Parts: sequence; C-alpha cells; structure tokens
Amino acid sequence: MCGGQPGSGLTDAAAIEFAGFLHAFRFLPSLDSTLAGIPSRFGPPTPEGRRYRLRWTRRNGRRFAAAFGAIAPRPLRGRRVAGGRGEQDGLKQPSTRSPAGRDQERRTVACQDAELDLLRNNVNCTVLLERSEPAWRLDRKGSTRRALKYRRGEGEILIVNHDGHGWWDPRSTAKGDIFDLVQFLDPGLNFGQVRRVLRALVGLSPAFPEALRSQKRSGRDRPLAERWQTRPRLRPGTATWRYLTDERRLPPGILAAADLADALREGPYGSAWFAHRDEGGRLTHIEIRGPDFKGSLRGGRKTLFRLRGGRRPARLALTEGPIDALSLAALEDMRADTLYAATGGGMGPGTIEALARELATMATFPNALLHSAADANAAGERYALRHAELGAAAGVAFARLTPTGGADWNDVLKLRNPE
Repeated sequence: MCGGQPGSGLTDAAAIEFAGFLHAFRFLPSLDSTLAGIPSRFGPPTPEGRRYRLRWTRRNGRRFAAAFGAIAPRPLRGRRVAGGRGEQDGLKQPSTRSPAGRDQERRTVACQDAELDLLRNNVNCTVLLERSEPAWRLDRKGSTRRALKYRRGEGEILIVNHDGHGWWDPRSTAKGDIFDLVQFLDPGLNFGQVRRVLRALVGLSPAFPEALRSQKRSGRDRPLAERWQTRPRLRPGTATWRYLTDERRLPPGILAAADLADALREGPYGSAWFAHRDEGGRLTHIEIRGPDFKGSLRGGRKTLFRLRGGRRPARLALTEGPIDALSLAALEDMRADTLYAATGGGMGPGTIEALARELATMATFPNALLHSAADANAAGERYALRHAELGAAAGVAFARLTPTGGADWNDVLKLRNPE
C-alpha cells in the first residue's frame, strides 16, 4: 500500500463516499479497513475535515490508483449505518448475502430452468387437449402425420404440429408451445399454476390411434411434385369430370382454365386434386375433394390455391376452398383483373406468408383491392376479420364479399345453375 501524491487528498465526506464507490464496484475488497483512520501526510487532523490517503490495491494483476485531486469535497448523501458504511441514494448496494446463499440461489434458478425444459420436452400438446374438459377429439380425416387437427364444440379447431410440441389456431394468430397452450385454454392461470398442470402430464402418451402415425408407406412419401405428375390431366367424361360438372355444377370453361394453369388434376375414385403453389409456382400442398372424401396429401405446406384471370390482377378474391374459388370465378365470368385464391380453410403460417407476399405485390397497383369471399357463417366472418388485418398491413383496400342464398359460393352457383 502506498500513500497518495501531494494534492490528491480528500476531506472526510468525499473520502468516505469515494471509498464506498470503489467498494461497490469491487475495486476495494474491504471498506472497513479503508476507513480505519489512515494518518495523513499533510498535517494533523482538523475539526473541519481530516485528510486521508487513498489506498492502492491489486485486482487481477492490475493496479488501481485513487489519485483524483480534482474531486471537490462534498457532504455524504444518505444515512450512516453500522460498520461505517453509507447507503447512497440511487446506487445499488453490494449484496450482503454469503457465498453459500448465492450458491443456493444459483442452484434454485438452475433447477427451475431444468424443470421448464423437462415440461417442454416431455409433455405432448395432444395429451393436454385429450385430457381437457370437455375433451378435444382428433379429426382423423383432416389430419396428417405432421399436422393433427383437433376439434371441440362448435367451430373450435386447433392444429398440433412439431411432433406434439407446437400448435396453432387456424381461426386466429394464436400459436406457441405447451406453456402457451395451457394459458390459451385457461387464460386465468399464472405461470406457476401452468407448471402445476403440466407436472401431472409428464411422460403420458397421446390416445390417438397408432394407425395414424404408422400408415403404410407404399409410395405415399414420394415428393408431392412427383405424385402430382403421375395423376392424369382433367378430361371430359371421366369420374372426376362428372363430379365437378354434375355434382358441383362447375362450367367446362372454368375447368379448362384451371387445367391450363395446372391447378387441377384427376385423383383416384372420382376425386379432384387441387394444387397450392408459392409465388414462384412451386407446388407446396395438394388438397383433395371427392364425392365421399375431403382431405389433403401429407408432407405438404399450405400456401394458396391460385387461378389468375389475367396477367397482372389488381384484385384478390379470397375464398376458403378451391371449389369455392372456381365457383366465384364462374359466377363473375372470370374477371381479367382478379386473382381467385383459396386458403384451404384455416390459415397456417405458410398461407399467411403467401398472402402477405401477394398483397405486397398488389399494393403497387392502383386501385388494388382485397375481397374476402369467405363462407357466410361465423367461421367465415372470423376469417374475414383476419383477411382485413392482412390487407391493412399491406396497404390494400378491403371489402367483404358474402355469398347470398347459400353458405358458400358453390351453393350460390348451384342455385344459379340447377340440374
């Protein structure tokens, strides 16, 4: 320890305050020893203020000096407490916890983090849904191995993905992990209560049939584009043609336009395959509609079914299903300024991204317009509200186009073209 240089001395108040500052930032290991009454080299103590030498100390091989002669003495703020320490206004005081106490706190935090990881990785979202009251039921026809559709009550739908560790609500923007799902189902729970709910579900297996996860592969895992190319183009007189023209009342001209855009292929058993494509035209998902079947091929990602009336459409008519999009195109004689699109029902992340990109392109055109042509029911109105939000975000004008005389646009088309 060395003495200070001439001219660097400080008065009582400033020395004590500055030493407390150094101690708070761990420059001085011991404040008490610093303030033990170090004799001054610059004369005897006076009532007005004793002068102190400030310490030099080593920390991590460095020498910290306290030679700040320019600091003016000033009264010590705050109050004096036992041991000569000062509690300064606005400065966080050093912790008085023992090393054992700090170790215990660190162990507690580590245990909490470990439990969160345990709950996140070992509780399946499907288990929570199946054990809720009232319970959610698996929609096997609407599910794939990677996206399980659960239903409850009137219009309640949740999709479980990421092998049971993620979920999303097709009727809103809600999504997340198992913790978010508990609070989505019961918003009144705090995080501690959420953890108590999940502790009882650790390690439990979902009750949905194993057959859904272990379906025979036999070529079903081939790439979507390869499977699409193996299906025949639409031809008059086939079972698929009769289903679309006789049962769905779609005119041959609209079907020819869809075939020309390669938006439609013939499926087995009289079904029709509808293509979802991204903005570059790449096939991302295949929807299937038939006389006795409604579903999709697994392994895809929903974006948008699209049928363009012209090269640069400034209007987007957005329906729920591909058949509704074709029906609206038939009712409007396929306007050249319109892109007829369908979301396939619920809007997942891929669909929202595709819509955002399409609307961003349309926003550059004058008089761009988004027409929400969702179904005339409660679910359709919820979809329309979501469409309006996306249009507003892109700066595109919005309007609601509601089917009149039926629940959807195919119903309206059937009323116009009865058998």
